[in-house]
Amino acid sequence: MAENRASAEENTYGEGVPCWVDAQLPDLAAGRRFYGELFGWTFEEAYGGSVWARKDGEAVAGLAHKADGRMPTVWTVYFATPDVVRLSGRIREAGGQVVMAPVALGELGTAALAADPEGAVFGLWQAARHSGFGIRHKPGTFGWAELYARDTETANTFYGGLFTDALFGPDAAPDFGRAPVSDVFPVEMPPHFLVHFRVEDIEPVLGAVQRLGGRVQVPLFETSYGKVAVVTDNQGASFALLQR
Repeated sequence: MAENRASAEENTYGEGVPCWVDAQLPDLAAGRRFYGELFGWTFEEAYGGSVWARKDGEAVAGLAHKADGRMPTVWTVYFATPDVVRLSGRIREAGGQVVMAPVALGELGTAALAADPEGAVFGLWQAARHSGFGIRHKPGTFGWAELYARDTETANTFYGGLFTDALFGPDAAPDFGRAPVSDVFPVEMPPHFLVHFRVEDIEPVLGAVQRLGGRVQVPLFETSYGKVAVVTDNQGASFALLQR
């Protein structure tokens, strides 16, 4: 079983900071080919048959086989927490749901899945030997997560109550934001998190996505945090490309 080369003590993330992303894919081998060529990722076996993607030798994402065809093919963002059980209780008290109860993944840490009051799903991660991203904010690595909500005031109240320090504390440098779904997507699109990966030059990467069998879901647009385009991979998992 592989593990992040940086221990949890060496590279910790405060509660509410995005610390990991993974994708559940029907065809793991096809996912490795797509993302390996798109972002220059290399891969190694990890817990339970999943694989870790590495960029410049550092862990940047996970890919796992989707065993249940009824589950969506998606990228999930995980928020760090020192106590996943306690945070799960706070999520319920705030009007959210726990979709998957906390489960220990060997010596790596403990994971859970939750949903906010509007149904947007996100992950929780309590680190043990695996702290999360080895690197981020570099080309080919995690750069941002945007929550597309129907009611941003409700979202601000919910996440602000859960992750006050990460969003509003004196050392806050949030890696996720909130926007109305209708700003980018059709109004019928359900609320969701969209994982963004950094790129140096977005135009050629958009061409590579299509060449590799993916598609452009939302063409290039400007945001307060950079140029963004929403794409899907060759199996239908949506993510965004971000050029700062």
